Amino acid sequence: MIPQHASALLISDLHLTPSMPLTAQRFFDFCEKDASQAEAVFILGDLFEYWVGDDAASHSPFQHEVKQALANLSNKVKTYYIHGNRDFLLGSAFLKKTGMTLLADPSLVEIAGNKYLLAHGDALCTADIGYQIFRGWVRKPWLQKLFLALPITWRRSIANQLRMNSHANYARGAQSSYQQNQIKTDVTKEACAAILREHSGDKLIHGHTHRPSHHQESLGGQSWQRWVLSDWDLDHPEATAPRASALLINAQGVRTIDLIKS
Repeated sequence: MIPQHASALLISDLHLTPSMPLTAQRFFDFCEKDASQAEAVFILGDLFEYWVGDDAASHSPFQHEVKQALANLSNKVKTYYIHGNRDFLLGSAFLKKTGMTLLADPSLVEIAGNKYLLAHGDALCTADIGYQIFRGWVRKPWLQKLFLALPITWRRSIANQLRMNSHANYARGAQSSYQQNQIKTDVTKEACAAILREHSGDKLIHGHTHRPSHHQESLGGQSWQRWVLSDWDLDHPEATAPRASALLINAQGVRTIDLIKS
């Protein structure tokens, strides 16, 4: 039985961290005020900048505050979660405390009478072969079990190093070839077409790429619509325009809500 709701709000890629207090506060306000306009909320991954285990979260005042906001949200509306590439280790203990329901990536849902395939989006970036190999390894249960057995300080150190490597690789790619880097860090039509065929769908919603848009696409006689969710960042105006938005789906259709102006 797939989730069915008359209306829903969808968000992703908030990358919450104590070093981004304005973004975090906007999320707390979203949970308290904005979310009530829909019957359900779907969080499509990377709510956190990184996640090194539910036990580590229990030692963090910031993550405790986020946990409480999510628990309050789940008491008001049905709340779903899909793992992202930064927080795929978010586990059952945290989900239980927040009241969220974990969905597989991807998952088919029905909102306002229409079916949508929801995904984080990183698995669709198949032009980045190196990342897909890395993703395949870190999603192996036995490797995750080994990682979670390490001391929390070690895990945090490894996560920080991986983040720095990711930023460095992105910067090098951007310098070498803008066009190639854009292709490498975006989803491919082939991957989108394949998962939509697998789930008999023609509407896809994902995050991950930080390139919010609505696309009408086709490949080999197959046509579909694709919505890309925005990331959130209200803490770095010197580097990028502030952004925070959600996708609202209801009987009136699909539209983006600007959470900065609201």
